[in-house]
Amino acid sequence: METKEKDLYFINETEGYSSEIGKLVSMMEYTRYTTLKEIKELSLEELDYHFDGKSNSIGMLLYHLASLEKAFQIMTFEDRELTDKEWEELSVGITLSDDAKREIKGKDISFYVNMLSKTREKTLYYFAKYTDEWLDKVTPFGWDYPANNYFKWFHVFEDELNHRGQIRMIIKRLND
Repeated sequence: METKEKDLYFINETEGYSSEIGKLVSMMEYTRYTTLKEIKELSLEELDYHFDGKSNSIGMLLYHLASLEKAFQIMTFEDRELTDKEWEELSVGITLSDDAKREIKGKDISFYVNMLSKTREKTLYYFAKYTDEWLDKVTPFGWDYPANNYFKWFHVFEDELNHRGQIRMIIKRLND
């Protein structure tokens, strides 16, 4: 799906999607557009930079965004929890532990952009198959709470917005 820049500043229905899903798509597309705009010129060194021993790198945060979205694809589109194998594949990107610091590095910007794009393509493909009623479906969220699919997908791009703020902070520190 190609979105024109001038269309990004409206939360509207999106062609090919039901009304509310289309609005959700328009919010997610704006969020992704601004994330990609922020990172497009970053070097490998900038993507791997840690400003202290406890910080995440920009590459780690981008990897996290794709990993989290993949997990929510499974939980909402397939209506199930992750298998142990899926958790093993996604956990390093989701938890951003010390393992992530060791494993998520040495990848250039095209790696992350490709990962984010392929993951989003799959999300948009499945969104087109559902009606707005699917957004209201309630299933467990974490261990303690129920949530509807609308909230779960809001959470995906809310997480991206939060991490984009971290990315901006890291870029600012790089430029100090």
